[in-house]
Amino acid sequence: MKITEQIKQPIAYEMELFEQKFLLSMSSKVALLNRITHYIVNRKGKQMRPMFVFLVAKMVDNGQVSERTYRGASVIELIHTATLVHDDVVDDSNRRRGFFSVNALWKNKIAVLIGDFLLSKGLLLSIDNNDFDLLKIISVAVREMSEGELLQIEKARQLDITEDIYYEIIRQKTATLIAACCSLGAASVKPNSEHVESMRKFGELIGMAFQIKDDLFDYGDEAIGKPTGIDIKEQKMTLPLIHVLNMCSKKEKSWLINSIKNHNKDKKRVKEVISFVKTNNGLDYAVNKMKQFQTQALEILHTYPESQYKTSLELMVNYVIDRKK
Repeated sequence: MKITEQIKQPIAYEMELFEQKFLLSMSSKVALLNRITHYIVNRKGKQMRPMFVFLVAKMVDNGQVSERTYRGASVIELIHTATLVHDDVVDDSNRRRGFFSVNALWKNKIAVLIGDFLLSKGLLLSIDNNDFDLLKIISVAVREMSEGELLQIEKARQLDITEDIYYEIIRQKTATLIAACCSLGAASVKPNSEHVESMRKFGELIGMAFQIKDDLFDYGDEAIGKPTGIDIKEQKMTLPLIHVLNMCSKKEKSWLINSIKNHNKDKKRVKEVISFVKTNNGLDYAVNKMKQFQTQALEILHTYPESQYKTSLELMVNYVIDRKK
């Protein structure tokens, strides 16, 4: 059995019901909108985010979920999908998970409007049901994600990123959404309890590990989600590179910065940079940091009693850093 199927097993019924509710939450009177939202739903990814919501809810409330849990999972997925559609417009990307992106098929104007529509659907789903605590969790996540993206753009222009700033960028850009999933799961069944904050922290730690793993793929030779060296071509400063920049000599540092600033489209030079980062322990350092975040996340889980939901969450934490793409 695939690891993702194993993780999903204790919430298989909820995930099936969630898919029906999620499709309903996207419905509209406009035929074009329905056509596009069906296209999006039929090309869904691993659905890690709703899985976090249901597993956390069931772990903190002895296997129980409520209608609020389904709404929380739908809201997070609506907002996540909206950000992906908008990201593809911003990045001028024609593919998403191996299929044509919305903007590739229906052009940018429609893609932006679809993203706005999904965002408003998510907000209204919370407001119409008086889920204001859930809405606050989501709204904070959206604000942080936007700030993280802008901070990364600002720093890419200056190339003056420290390790602390890198952690702040990935915390806002990636970890904040997984943190929102986990705190939503807890808040949906145990509002205003200590579980909401402890699960937010748990999700944040997994998100940090997840993003470092993603950054490591840029240095891999396997046929993974994105081509090797793409972060360097886009002048994105990731942990392996930041560590090496902090450790190398002045001469090597100016060669690295010059390579990223002025030769980031030169394939040979990008390969040299990757090789230099590997030789100078950039990858080992990043792997160690990723494992520290993983260990801290597992420590939080270990404060909860044994259950199949806790076991699935442990599998999820390990899957995040063992995955091949």
